[in-house]
Amino acid sequence: MEHPELQLMVRGESVAQLEPELDCPGVTHLETHRVDSPNYLFIDLALAPDLAPGSCDIRFRGVDGRESTVGYRFEERRPGSAGRKGFSAADVIYLIMPDRFANGDSANDSVPGMVERADRSNPDGRHGGDLKGVIDHLDYIADMGYTQIWLNPVLENNEPTFSYHGYSTTDYYRVDPRLGDNALYRELVTRARQRGIGVIMDLIPNHSGISHWWVADPPTADWINHGSFVPTSHVREPLHDPHGAEIDRESFVDGWFVPTMPDLNQRNPLLANYLIQNAIWWVEYADLSGIRVDTWSYADKDFLSDWTRRVMAEYPDFNVVGEEWNANPGIIAYWQRGKAPDDGYESHLPSLMDFPLQRAIVPSLRDDETWNTGFVSFYRALVADFLYADPDNLLVFADNHDMHRIYHQLGADDELFRLAMVLVLTTRGIPQLLFGTEILMDHPPDASHGVMRADFPGGWAGDRVNGFTGEGLPPNAAEAQLFLKALLTWRKSSTAVKHGRLTHYAPTDGIYVYFRHTEDDRVMVVVNKNADAKDVAVDRFAESLYGANIGVDVLTGQVLGLDPAVTVPGRGFLILGLL
Repeated sequence: MEHPELQLMVRGESVAQLEPELDCPGVTHLETHRVDSPNYLFIDLALAPDLAPGSCDIRFRGVDGRESTVGYRFEERRPGSAGRKGFSAADVIYLIMPDRFANGDSANDSVPGMVERADRSNPDGRHGGDLKGVIDHLDYIADMGYTQIWLNPVLENNEPTFSYHGYSTTDYYRVDPRLGDNALYRELVTRARQRGIGVIMDLIPNHSGISHWWVADPPTADWINHGSFVPTSHVREPLHDPHGAEIDRESFVDGWFVPTMPDLNQRNPLLANYLIQNAIWWVEYADLSGIRVDTWSYADKDFLSDWTRRVMAEYPDFNVVGEEWNANPGIIAYWQRGKAPDDGYESHLPSLMDFPLQRAIVPSLRDDETWNTGFVSFYRALVADFLYADPDNLLVFADNHDMHRIYHQLGADDELFRLAMVLVLTTRGIPQLLFGTEILMDHPPDASHGVMRADFPGGWAGDRVNGFTGEGLPPNAAEAQLFLKALLTWRKSSTAVKHGRLTHYAPTDGIYVYFRHTEDDRVMVVVNKNADAKDVAVDRFAESLYGANIGVDVLTGQVLGLDPAVTVPGRGFLILGLL
């Protein structure tokens, strides 16, 4: 590895009374750290460049004659691992909540030792979806045209309630046994790669679950901020406010997200190193193509810089996306690598979720067209790209697992839904769609998170509707699925959309026009939210047409003349490859 040192956390009753010894070629024992709890040791090792794969015995000896031996294995890296490619704007990400997608192995729905048992009748309980269910439907995912899978956290969440969502980690090195095991997770990644699909892991360095052993027995007194529940303010602005008070910053960063998610103190160097090594281990062990980091700015900002620097040093072409849920593009831009903000902060985070653009999608389509409302909301969100170091590396989405589904937000309007999908899948950035979007999954207006995260139909034996095969889908849902499949399939072949620059024109009269273009490939997108068809004169777009007077509809193959105007259907769109 690029970083040649390794720190091991050893946990066991009164282990601090023992002295670790090892005699392994290529491994140097640098230092042993004893901490506040007698049940932990931290062992620093230096690994030689020529260290051979194999097992190393660590012996623990006590002055009273006690002795114990633990084997630690050093694995060989995958060939070319350091050069692995991360997800990019060439991809479309499919976001899956494993517990709600498909139940491939009913035998692991409830597992001895895991306190919450499956109860599909409880919207907030575990439903039995698992990694085997995802594996079983990889062909469906690939056939739809997705090229990356982002799974909500798969690590152990041994909590009494709400454990299905995965954001309360109780073991950072163990896949939750109700989803499968570590070997099955690796198998999922391998099988996905065989179909041209990468896998993105969701990690949470900000907090653990309340049932993690660190809570009952923290290694150091400062391992968990405040020691017991003190809520975060959830107000991110003090991190950036030139007039802000330090107490406001501390109440945001050091407070607990909720009472069941203890806030970890990443200023503790032992904890910080543990979290950094854990991320790198999972990339290498599972062969990941990306990491999504939950609640990005809630963690210590200096730790975040070091965490990402270490990960990217090992994998320079990798990608990591942070969740900073804020509509202010200046705050999103602050965290992206290459920004060089005024306070001197150095970020190494390549990508962020584009919440400002997401916030603009629904009002752009549902609000009346005026000088200050309608499509101009989406347009202005993109104008803010001048703030970003790399806007093409932002994650673009209409919804996710924490929001009302986009179909619901658009009033279950099939035409507006298609327009939203066109915007997400053809604008700049890395598009992400939530599982079930393709079949118009919806929910009641007052839906809780558990209801919004309903099971994908067909993922369980006995389901009357099957979204994977189309059996029992309403006609409009089946049509939406075919539409998205066609759009995703075309997108995979479009150099302009995957790699090209974006040139857009200020919207007028409910018409928004933009171009994606490389030197050899040009695409024109025209979106019309008016009820009636419109003739759109093209002379205004001459600088982007480069003399083209013919366009081919990328979904139908129809050839259209562009001179002097092109006709766009009411509440419809055109995506034209320019000739």
